[in-house]
Amino acid sequence: MNYLTRLIGATRYSWAGIKAAARSEPAFQTELLLLPIVIVIAIYLGETTLEQALLIVSWLFIMVVELLNSAIEAVVDRIGSEQHELSGQAKDLGSAAVLTALIITGIIWLVILLN
Repeated sequence: MNYLTRLIGATRYSWAGIKAAARSEPAFQTELLLLPIVIVIAIYLGETTLEQALLIVSWLFIMVVELLNSAIEAVVDRIGSEQHELSGQAKDLGSAAVLTALIITGIIWLVILLN
C-alpha cells in the first residue's frame, strides 16, 4: 500500500469520526455550530493575521480536545455500563481536559481583545 492510498484511507476515517461526533455529541455540535461565528468574529476583531489565527485555532483546539474526550467516553462506555472508579476517573479527566482547553481559549481571547 503506497503513501497516498494510506493517506486517503486515513482521511476517510477522520471524516467519519467528525461526522459521527457532529451527529451524536451535543458539545461538539455546539462547537461546530459556533465555529463560523467564531471565525467571523476573529477576523473582525483580530488586528493582525497572527491574532486572527490564534483566535480561530484556539477554538479548533477546543474541538480537538472535545473529540478526544468523546473517544475516551466511547471506549469507557464500550467496556461496560457498571460503575467503576477508573471509568469515572477516565471520564472526569477527559472532561477536565475540555475545561482546560476552554480556559486556555478564554485566556487567548482575553489577551488579544484587551490588548
